[in-house]
Amino acid sequence: MIHPALLAAGIVQILCQFFKLVFYSLREKGLRWKYLVTAGGMPSAHSAFVSALTAALAVTEGTDSVALAISFVFSAIVIFDSLRLRAQVQELSVRVNRLVSEKPLPTMIGHSPAEVIVGVVLGLAGGAVLAKIFLIGSLHRL
Repeated sequence: MIHPALLAAGIVQILCQFFKLVFYSLREKGLRWKYLVTAGGMPSAHSAFVSALTAALAVTEGTDSVALAISFVFSAIVIFDSLRLRAQVQELSVRVNRLVSEKPLPTMIGHSPAEVIVGVVLGLAGGAVLAKIFLIGSLHRL
């Protein structure tokens, strides 16, 4: 059986990617399947994924668990990476594309602070709620 925290995090990740598909397809006035697997953009699915895992572990394992501590540290690294490192890579891609026109680099790689905050909020809320639902569901099966 899949742990409720892992299931909750996976569902939040998938929902965020579907949100990107709908959001950017509406914005560009046409279905854009590439956004189903695109890194970067609104919301930060990476931040939502790790935040959902952390919240779900808090619900399922408790706030004093080793699993929660590990997940929190892992989440902080991923969120920092989304904000700083990947944003710098995105800016570099934009600049390189201005200089070289042969094969443009992807420019939707990093995240703005707002995209990360929305991802974290969605992840925390979604992870906690889904973990609670799955945990209650698994108790009923006993």
